[in-house]
Amino acid sequence: MSTRHFLSMLDFTPEELSGVVRRGIELKKLRNDNVLIEPLKQRVLGMIFEKSSTRTRLSFEAGMIQLGGQAIFLSSRDTQLGRGEPTDDSARVMSRMLDAVMIRTFAHSTLTEFAACSRVPVINGLSDDLHPCQLLADMQTFAEHRGSIKGKTVTWVGDGHNMCNSYIEAAVQFDFNLRICCPKGYEPPARFLQLGGERVSLVRDPREAVAGAHLVTTDVWTSMGQEEEAAQRLELFAALQVNRALLDLAAKDVLFMHCLPAHRGEEISQDLLDDPRSVAWDQAENRLHAQKALLEFLIQPGARPA
Repeated sequence: MSTRHFLSMLDFTPEELSGVVRRGIELKKLRNDNVLIEPLKQRVLGMIFEKSSTRTRLSFEAGMIQLGGQAIFLSSRDTQLGRGEPTDDSARVMSRMLDAVMIRTFAHSTLTEFAACSRVPVINGLSDDLHPCQLLADMQTFAEHRGSIKGKTVTWVGDGHNMCNSYIEAAVQFDFNLRICCPKGYEPPARFLQLGGERVSLVRDPREAVAGAHLVTTDVWTSMGQEEEAAQRLELFAALQVNRALLDLAAKDVLFMHCLPAHRGEEISQDLLDDPRSVAWDQAENRLHAQKALLEFLIQPGARPA
């Protein structure tokens, strides 16, 4: 069997993604019940960080430990990648010493080039194009609180960036409808909109976008590497703040998510994370459990979610 990677939600079948989500829920229950399960004993995950992180590092490192394995943290200054070694050379060497590699990077091509020469699974911990691990956690969170997301309406409010792109992929794989509300000029790339097809629509008015939605989600308006655009973005996105009044227009059982960190007073109101409709803290915790299921699926021979 060829090496499986997880660079995009499209790398797994819908059935495999649903299986990973179900296994994440199961692993979370086992953890809460203090049941020790160590399928990845003696396995090692290498973690390459070109972008800083709190949740990604903690969830992958803690996840490997909880599954009986270990994780090695490498910043860009800790590897020869940071000194100009070709990505494919690094992949050939690292994949002879590790059981999987997680990369959090800028250019998505870094991931695809590394994966092309890697003997072991490569996981996208975030790139400028996509953030599929966050979507696994989001899908697990919705499933825990509301059941199947199939046929539901999800509203993305904010920049059409990597998180929005991954939501488009998730809409295709989990069969839900996605409304995207963003300023003109900040839409997702055309290739992602084409991928979404009829499942995805652009809606400029945030009130119209959230009307009747079952899940409303957003992210910061200025991502890493865009700091020079911050003032311009604050002005352009000001009308898209998600607050309690906006959520009141959604379905009665709406959930609100934010992948964090949040800029309170900007993309969300100061009090929104404290609203009972917000599940952002469960969502953050589920990075740990969803990624444990992902690691088990990719590394453990024969571990394939049913």
